[in-house]
Amino acid sequence: MIDKELFKLIGRNKKYIFIAVALQVLGLIANVGITASICWTIYLAITGAEALTYIYPAICAVVGIAVRYSMTRLTGDVKDVLGRKVKKDLRERTYNKIVKLGVRSTDGMSMAGLTQVSMEGVEQLDLYYSAYLPQFFFSMLAPIILFAICVGIDWRTSLVLLACVPLIPISIIAVSKYAKKIFAKYWGKYTSMGDKFLDSVQGLKELKIFKADAAQHCKMNESAEEFRKITMKVLVMQLASTTIMDLVAYGGAGAGIALAICSAALWGLNPVYALFLCLVAVEFFLPLRAFGSAFHVAMNGASAGKKIISLLNTPDPVWGEEEVGERTIELKDVTFSYDSKRDVLKRVSMTFPQNGMTAIVGESGCGKSTVVNMLVGALRPNSGEVTIGGVSLEMLSRDSYYSHLAVVSYNTYIFNQSVRDNFALADKSVGDEQIYAALEAVNLAEFIRDNGGLDKIISEDANNISGGQKQRLALAVNLVADKDIYVFDEATSNIDVESEAIIMKNIKTLSKDKSVIVISHRLANVVPADNIYFMDNGEVKESGSHSSLMSDKGGYEKLFTAQKQLEEGYAI
Repeated sequence: MIDKELFKLIGRNKKYIFIAVALQVLGLIANVGITASICWTIYLAITGAEALTYIYPAICAVVGIAVRYSMTRLTGDVKDVLGRKVKKDLRERTYNKIVKLGVRSTDGMSMAGLTQVSMEGVEQLDLYYSAYLPQFFFSMLAPIILFAICVGIDWRTSLVLLACVPLIPISIIAVSKYAKKIFAKYWGKYTSMGDKFLDSVQGLKELKIFKADAAQHCKMNESAEEFRKITMKVLVMQLASTTIMDLVAYGGAGAGIALAICSAALWGLNPVYALFLCLVAVEFFLPLRAFGSAFHVAMNGASAGKKIISLLNTPDPVWGEEEVGERTIELKDVTFSYDSKRDVLKRVSMTFPQNGMTAIVGESGCGKSTVVNMLVGALRPNSGEVTIGGVSLEMLSRDSYYSHLAVVSYNTYIFNQSVRDNFALADKSVGDEQIYAALEAVNLAEFIRDNGGLDKIISEDANNISGGQKQRLALAVNLVADKDIYVFDEATSNIDVESEAIIMKNIKTLSKDKSVIVISHRLANVVPADNIYFMDNGEVKESGSHSSLMSDKGGYEKLFTAQKQLEEGYAI
């Protein structure tokens, strides 16, 4: 009933669970003391004791009530501390894991799913750790402690009560396998519904343009209906399980009470002792009954916890501690496959000198983006190696490597902050003059001055500037970063001709004293490159300057000529 992997996630916070259990045990003993005081008082009344003697059970009852109240309050406080510390630790570990993964994506985890897991998933685990686990240990100890107290009074009743107790965990185990499946589906439907909602919101413009919003609305309704149905199954399962546990708990308590009465009537047990057993009988079952209620919350938390564990268990990219020296990058016989079925890269070898412009071109799906992921450390080769200055990438410090690397892609993210704050991410000490110099280089300075200056807030996904301006702003930020290696991954994709020309002008300027790597679908942009790698089906088919590749009359020449004819046709 305890998931070992989830239990390990608590780390140093385990002590709070055992403190909570100890406090609950003290509260249980205090409650038994209160019950004993009541029975003592009744015994004194039956035997006609003097009035002064009633003070002793009264004192015991008051002490018991005070201890019981204190233990209940302290238990709640300890559980609250446990929950807060576990949530804080899990969120830190989740965040740190995402940071460690860096540019590597989390496999099988959408943005909506990742958000739900790291936020609501952690909240569900809070209940698992603060409510379920302490109650589990307490419910195992409570019947044994009560049996030890009661067995000296009447062994028959005590034995029957103890024998009936395991029926509750047995009923829990009976539904646990079904419950795990239900909760796994529940969480899957929940994240799926979140994905569809986020997808619909982000693509609302396209849905309106294509008049597909009604169809998407139907899909969202279907997803919501599936979630409603699985929620109803969860509720039905919880209700059925609760009913079974109630029957077992009250049936077992009833059996114990009946046997205590029989012992008083048939076997000479003192009626006051029989009363004590009748009052205590329910205490045998209440901890496990509360544990059964917490079980359903725990299953939901455990389902979310599995996703968190999956994220935390994602292998970290391997990095070393060496510093970057000479900056020539090489891919040496690199082979890579995403699924072990088809090689995306096949013995690819490339050299990117520390000065100059190198281009990688080819038709869609040829492996260009995979090469980029190799260069930025998001992927590692199945065989072969990536080296910088002759040192394997895995031997280098990640901080050292990234301090030399800048990536400008077609989807470079611009943060929902001011222009100045976006530049400060690249260089904390950057001044306004440096920022405007970078903006001048990309022909954005006048636009920024006329639209709020450096305090202009860039909206989410840079929706308040054009696509070309977004790309130029991204380039300007990276210019301020002043790195040694610049990777331009389709940086001129889907932008206007003016912005494309400005970006290419800056790329040519950078290539004079930086290592510039350009990946482009438009071959006209790579004509000035010192060396061009033409890829096809995951292999480097040709390499050389533009003029040499054109004279070879190979795949590059055919693709370049086809693109040129197409562009000229559009121009006409």
